[in-house]
Amino acid sequence: MTKWLNADEERAWRAVRRLLTVVPSRLARDLNQLGLSAADYEVLSTLSEKPGRRWGLKDFAEKMQWSRSRLSHHAARMEARGLIEREADPNDARGSIYHLTDDGFDVLAAAAPGHLDSVRDRFIDHISAEELAVLERVSTRIADLPD
Repeated sequence: MTKWLNADEERAWRAVRRLLTVVPSRLARDLNQLGLSAADYEVLSTLSEKPGRRWGLKDFAEKMQWSRSRLSHHAARMEARGLIEREADPNDARGSIYHLTDDGFDVLAAAAPGHLDSVRDRFIDHISAEELAVLERVSTRIADLPD
């Protein structure tokens, strides 16, 4: 039997849904002005965090919460722009290893300050340190729930 949301729960859920729509949309628009899509920035920044700036398709897709197909198609477009390189995975005949190129890292480094200014302007600067700590705890707890 469905347990319906009470009025407080519904207001909170609708506010979260709006936040999850509005903030990413605004950040994506700001990134577009820097020459990257939100997906491009996510791929570049995620690869930049990995030692050697290299990641196998299976684990990379899992980290991104994307299907292998989606990552592969997006990576092909980024590879054509010289931002990443793809090579065969010697341990997985169907897989690839993605590598952030120096040009890709330079593009990320150039975009990062503007993106961080946008994150601060559109999000961080509007909540207190205490709210930020609560948000981090709640977000981590919910994101870490098993599928």
